[in-house]
Amino acid sequence: MKRAYYSKSIANFCREHPAKILGTMAQNHSFALEGTQRDAWMEQTDLLQNVLKPYKGSIYYEFSIPRMGKRIDALVIIGAVIFVIEFKVGAKEFLSADLDQVTDYALDLRNFHEGSHQAVIAPVLVSTQTKKSDTVPNRVPADNLFLPVKTNSAELGKVLDEVLKLVPDAGLDAKAWESSGYKPTPTIIEATLALYNGHLVSEISRSDAGAINMSETSASVADIIKGSRDKAQKAVVFVTGVPGAGKTLVGLNIATTHINKDDDLYSVFLSGNGPLVAILQEALARDKVAREKAKGNKIKKGAARSEVKAFIQNVHHFRDEGLVDKLKPPVEHVVLFDEAQRAWNIKQTSDFMQRKKGQPGFDQSEPEFLISCMDRHKDWAVVVCLVGGGQEINTGEAGIAEWVRALERSFPKWKMFISDQLTDSEYGGGELIKELRGKPKVEFLPQLHLKTSVRSFRSEKVSLFVKQLLDLDHDLAKGTLRQVQDKYPIVLTRDFDTARHWLREQARGSERYGMLVSSQAERLKPYAIHVKAPMNPVNWFLNGKDDIRSSYYLEDVATEFAVQGLELDWTCVAWDADFRYTPEGWKHWSFRGNKWQRINKEERQMYLKNAYRVLLTRARQGMVVVVPEGDADDATRPPGFYDETYGYFQQLGLRVV
Repeated sequence: MKRAYYSKSIANFCREHPAKILGTMAQNHSFALEGTQRDAWMEQTDLLQNVLKPYKGSIYYEFSIPRMGKRIDALVIIGAVIFVIEFKVGAKEFLSADLDQVTDYALDLRNFHEGSHQAVIAPVLVSTQTKKSDTVPNRVPADNLFLPVKTNSAELGKVLDEVLKLVPDAGLDAKAWESSGYKPTPTIIEATLALYNGHLVSEISRSDAGAINMSETSASVADIIKGSRDKAQKAVVFVTGVPGAGKTLVGLNIATTHINKDDDLYSVFLSGNGPLVAILQEALARDKVAREKAKGNKIKKGAARSEVKAFIQNVHHFRDEGLVDKLKPPVEHVVLFDEAQRAWNIKQTSDFMQRKKGQPGFDQSEPEFLISCMDRHKDWAVVVCLVGGGQEINTGEAGIAEWVRALERSFPKWKMFISDQLTDSEYGGGELIKELRGKPKVEFLPQLHLKTSVRSFRSEKVSLFVKQLLDLDHDLAKGTLRQVQDKYPIVLTRDFDTARHWLREQARGSERYGMLVSSQAERLKPYAIHVKAPMNPVNWFLNGKDDIRSSYYLEDVATEFAVQGLELDWTCVAWDADFRYTPEGWKHWSFRGNKWQRINKEERQMYLKNAYRVLLTRARQGMVVVVPEGDADDATRPPGFYDETYGYFQQLGLRVV
């Protein structure tokens, strides 16, 4: 992939006529070239040609950051320094959003571009008309990534010179740097925006040689879909994986590949996760409005939202459409169900249908009814189930086994594609695979299971550590934590203010942080954490640092129901007495009225354990766990409810802050 609109050595760039540079840029620009953009490029070129004359190196104009769907104005390599330069032509001040933007670009290179891992990176914000300019720090930061330097047109050359004086003159090999691997791990929001706007999954996802990767899994699913169409057959495909492995990204990739309703492979992405659907729809709508505005067009957010709703829908709306006309097939031949393990069993579905839809005697589970809707097609249909292990967190969620039972019970002619790698306890400990072996309509494809988490790009073993922690595999958890801690900090405290300070210290640019808590954590109210207080997930996940409703403010908290399927860069996991460690094992509690009551049902115990699994696997870069001290004068939260849990985490090796 060509990463920049224009790239040359600095020497050739400085000799080239600005009009020729502009022509090359315009030729590679995929949109109509607005006058403001042309003028900005001309002013940047004039400035950089004057500033860069004394130096040797390379320049890259409009350098692509696929994960973010954006481009760096100018990336300049001089010696061992990568300058990430963002221009605000005509600006007379420095905006915090612009500082975050240039920092985000630098972080993307440092985290995901192999050639930049060891380089010194200096983000520079140039507000051309301001009278202010920063003083460059007197030493290179320990992680080789400078804080953003603010400057103006007149002082840009001085800034470059001051940074270069701090760095030994060991030049980067520009050709090797250009050809080095780019292994981004976007958030699900970033991935949705990038895929919807035409990027390929291979451009925005890792492709490590040591693991089955998302591109391979996506290709396998695409082959099954095309084969089903060509053979006029019906099939269910199970894409499984550990938390953060990219299951949702695989589904979104298929859906965006076949987003045109005139395409005979037209697909729709469905999820029963209400917060996820609302957040992705709003993010896409906001992005569409912003992109159209940048092109000089106006579009109302309501119109943009209507368009994206056809791409991402709530599975319950799809279900309701199927109830209106019980013979008519859906318009789509391919549906992708995200978090399919959360679909309801027969009892939960029957109760809902009677209470909410006025249909007594409904005798199908949600998987069975959804498959029946697709079975109305006379020729072919494919249902792609995206399934997370150990992710069932609410009453009536049936897991992968109910989909299998529904097929065997009512749709014996349908083919089933599934990985034979499902041996973990979260998938039934391999019993499901034993049960399916030898059945004629079942085909095993190992690439349908994603074993490696890419959410925590600093360490792929975070989800393994969380599993071992929750399964009380003490020695294994200790060993895994030792492998994780250097790159992915997991720290422990008993003080919420300390935790908040730690989060703010870790995050740079627009890296998002927030506070997570179990939906059963009712005795954190004395710490101003009210789990029952309503929060809007859209505002929490999408709004900026200046909005008190956003996650950044660390006031509103998100439960497992709001964050499942989503992620933040840094998290605080607040631990209450609902899930208590004891030497005999975890104890499960629910606060009712004025006291804690034991949870005895095995199913509800599993939901609570899975809730903490969700909370502990949301952070991409690191987390702080808070186990409060309790209060000896409060019978609902004495220290004894918390001390053993805190001691367990200490014993595993979590560093105390």
